Amino acid sequence: MGVAGGAQSKDEASAADGLIAGYRPQSGLFDEMMDGKGVLRPHWRPLRDRLSELHAKGELAACFATADRYLKDSGVFYRVYDDKAADERPWPLSHVPILVSPEDWKRIKAGAVQRAALLEAILADCYGERRLVAEGALPAAAIAGSPEYLRPLAGGTPPGTRFLAFYALDLGRGPNGEWWVIRDRAQAPSGAGYALENRNAIARALTDIYRAFDVERLAAFFEAFRGWLTSFREADDAGTCLLTPGQLNETYFEHAYLARQLGFRLVEGQDLTVRDQKLYLRTIAGLRRVSALWRRLDSDFCDPLELNQRSQLGVPGLVQAIRHGNVRVANALGTGLGEAPALLGFLPALARRILDQPLALPNVATWWCGQAAERREVLDQLDRLVVAPAFTDRIPFVLDRGPEVVAEMSAARRRQLVEAIGRRGVDFVGQELVNLSTTPVWQEGRLVPRPFQLRVYVAATADGWNVMPGGLGIIGDKPDARAVSMQQGARSADVWVLSEGGPAESALPSPPRDIAIRRATGALPSRAADNLFWMGRYLERAESTLRIVRALTARLAQSERAPHADALALTDLLFKWGASPQAAAGAGVGAAASALFDAGIGSVPHLVQAARGCAAGIRDRFPRDSLIALDELHAFITAAKTGPRGATALLDMANHALQIVAAVTGFHDENMNRLSGWRFLQLGLRIERAIGTCRFARQLGVEAAGPDGLDALLELAESLRTYRVRYMLGTARAPVFDLVLLEPNNPRSVAFSLAEIAKHLETLPNARGTQGPAGPLKEAEARAAEIAELDPASISDDRLIGIENGMMRISNEISLTYFTLRQLAAQDGSGR
Repeated sequence: MGVAGGAQSKDEASAADGLIAGYRPQSGLFDEMMDGKGVLRPHWRPLRDRLSELHAKGELAACFATADRYLKDSGVFYRVYDDKAADERPWPLSHVPILVSPEDWKRIKAGAVQRAALLEAILADCYGERRLVAEGALPAAAIAGSPEYLRPLAGGTPPGTRFLAFYALDLGRGPNGEWWVIRDRAQAPSGAGYALENRNAIARALTDIYRAFDVERLAAFFEAFRGWLTSFREADDAGTCLLTPGQLNETYFEHAYLARQLGFRLVEGQDLTVRDQKLYLRTIAGLRRVSALWRRLDSDFCDPLELNQRSQLGVPGLVQAIRHGNVRVANALGTGLGEAPALLGFLPALARRILDQPLALPNVATWWCGQAAERREVLDQLDRLVVAPAFTDRIPFVLDRGPEVVAEMSAARRRQLVEAIGRRGVDFVGQELVNLSTTPVWQEGRLVPRPFQLRVYVAATADGWNVMPGGLGIIGDKPDARAVSMQQGARSADVWVLSEGGPAESALPSPPRDIAIRRATGALPSRAADNLFWMGRYLERAESTLRIVRALTARLAQSERAPHADALALTDLLFKWGASPQAAAGAGVGAAASALFDAGIGSVPHLVQAARGCAAGIRDRFPRDSLIALDELHAFITAAKTGPRGATALLDMANHALQIVAAVTGFHDENMNRLSGWRFLQLGLRIERAIGTCRFARQLGVEAAGPDGLDALLELAESLRTYRVRYMLGTARAPVFDLVLLEPNNPRSVAFSLAEIAKHLETLPNARGTQGPAGPLKEAEARAAEIAELDPASISDDRLIGIENGMMRISNEISLTYFTLRQLAAQDGSGR
């Protein structure tokens, strides 16, 4: 179990004492590291000793910083909702892991499996035969009173005959050291992905310590669940999908992370459709069948036709597809019923009735006020209890913030609560006040005790229930916290389950020997293609804006005189580009600063934020390094707002920002497979580049343009050096236009972009039909043929505008063909 602690030297003992100096468990509470006499528990001593060694060397803070840096670089975040907005915040990690002894883990594991089996049986009965209600074991109101009891699902059995597939329970430890269940999470439990990232962060920060300890690994848990869920796939379907509410959900990072780690498709409701009682994924190649769906969306929002009509997150007709047995959903719709606090008071008796066993992990004592005797008991001892909603998170005007300690209420609010319980007791439960045990937290250079709870995960597998060996530690930020929540400033922690005999290094099932080789990942979802396409456009537009700013500020920094015609033209281009307001049109430096820092539709901050929005929708399929670089670009632009605003300073900022943009594009160019997703990214980039080049040519290459304006055009098109090598007699309009518009070997020319666009379109599904090329490819080939016949000496503004409009038509045709329902309607002829 763990690492054996040897005899300490005097210096080591002093370092250990310094690390825990002043560490005092709170009176009356169980502490994980120390007993009531201040003696270290045996399984904590090796960790304390190792941390003390690092502390004595001055290396501990740097190790913990490594964990924070890993989480930051990985883009791990969650959203906190307040009265003003939903803020995206870094994932808060408590650096000291929570240690669970083998003896404790045996009790927790057995209790978690038992509880999952019990809730599975209760849910099956409530939605099936309803014998528990008929025989008086459960009051009907305790079921029907819950908004999570979904009547359209009553009387049926979910495909696969399992309600719970992924379940969690929140545990706390009482003063006597016994574990208690605080809450069941049967709807769509969150946090397992964060637990895996916590492990990754701590394993990197405390590498030697982690390797030395016999810590149970997590990979096998996820692999077993993945294997069970993917076993329901059918031939040629779209694969297992993970249904997310979308980017604004508080745990969206986790959804994208788990989809990437497990090889699932991350989808939103708009990506799916039901046809003929079957669930389909909208892809660029048409509809693809979905046989297995892991939902992270609350049941009520999953189908606006039969459940919550206000939902814009679900899939119309999903309930009908489930009824016909055509899709397996984990967890089954309606499992949120198992989370109701009203059920807690009945579970001990139900365990004996259903399983013929007492609860291995008892609940917090709970009395449902829907029964007269229990209601009187709650009212008689009200000041010693917590009162909570029986079925929901809060009760408006009574328990607006959720569960509350009655003793801390004002007299007026207490009277209001008593009246509300008297009027409608069915909505309330009384619960014993829980004082959580404490665990050590690193704070200001030493360890201090803080209250925590442990979330344990249970997953269905082909061999039965499987418990994650560890879980998510949630640690309160205040010494006197009686409940902890990530939405209220808590921190997370890695949980180390110590093994007696050492963990199986790779507790992963052995893969089959004969695996069919695959070189494709399936059809690309239409929404993902849309995001990739527009990300390419936004990134290219941001790069173009930065190039204009760089060209402008370079000219302003070199001259103390009034701006030359080329600088004035570049300033005007920023205004026409939408990057700076008209008021800045006459002041070059002001226009450049506005383009770099303001919120105009063509400004760099706006375009970078738009690109980040697209990237957030494809986190499961976009290179991680590109996401990190994009976040760095956003951070740099934001930080630079407070810097100097002179021409030279702005030039340096533009140069640095362009280097980060090059990193973003370089990472996805080098790290993305040359499949449909990469092609849509390239299509967006090439279309935007061609449009931008035409606009540059119209602004700087007018028929009366002088050498300065044409040099600026060459600079924006990254073609100045090529022109100087190719032409020795100065800058002239026709050869400049030939190089930046018509040269087939110049990667920044319009002709090159059109050739690339046609090449990418040719490889996409349904690029050609029986009547010839489809809309996008037909338009691209027409524009390429037009460009090929142009004489650079006779290209007018009207011709440039026509090329721009042609590029926009290609963009529209791509959207109509691959991102909307036009192709899908044609596919089945229904127009639905």
